[in-house]
Amino acid sequence: MSAVVPPPRTAGGLLPTRTLTRVEDGEQLHALLWRAGAGWRMISSAVLGGGLGERAWVLNAQVAHGYRRTDPHRHLADLARAAGMSGPGVGVMTAADVRAHRRAHDGGVEAVVTAGIAVRGWAAVPAEAVTTPDRPGTINIILAVPAPLTDAALVNAVATATEAKVQALLSAGYDCSGTPTDAVCVAARTPDAAEDVQAFAGPRSLWGARLARAVHAAVRAAVVDGTAGRPRGLGSPSGLR
Repeated sequence: MSAVVPPPRTAGGLLPTRTLTRVEDGEQLHALLWRAGAGWRMISSAVLGGGLGERAWVLNAQVAHGYRRTDPHRHLADLARAAGMSGPGVGVMTAADVRAHRRAHDGGVEAVVTAGIAVRGWAAVPAEAVTTPDRPGTINIILAVPAPLTDAALVNAVATATEAKVQALLSAGYDCSGTPTDAVCVAARTPDAAEDVQAFAGPRSLWGARLARAVHAAVRAAVVDGTAGRPRGLGSPSGLR
């Protein structure tokens, strides 16, 4: 594995990302890095840095199709160190080309989504149909909320983001709720004495509604316009535009 080399390309906004490039086993792969810095609490289902706590960076790394490593947390940690990251952070991975990520904003909330949905389906299936996915064709959702949220609101934000993801998939014509390896990371500002901490992030709360619209727009764009492609033989998209 070669060192991760960041090119001089950065996206602005609340959640600026930089595209990193590396070579593994002769294949050029990419990653998105958000150097969040201090002042963020994150909740995530990530294999590296998952759970809830202070986090300073998020890495979304592309891996090869047919990925077979059994230590993805160590792999992601190595990639983060190669990119100059230290301290607590979040690491997720996908077989999709992360350069095809999509971004959406709503009322101060920002979402960045990468989508690979070759391996997709419904969350609840008969027990005999449950199998281990053969590759990480994953929808990764990274969210930044410019307000402090309680622990419960952060959990609520994950649920809201997941609802919006499923809504976007259905509106784009996909008959699925996601992939078996989808991941989400919600970042909210660390509370201080001068700010009110938001107790709700459901889809009808102030920040939850904004979060839901941002996730819906970014996921829908990623699966319709990105490398995930448009499903064939299905009706016209409907729902939130």
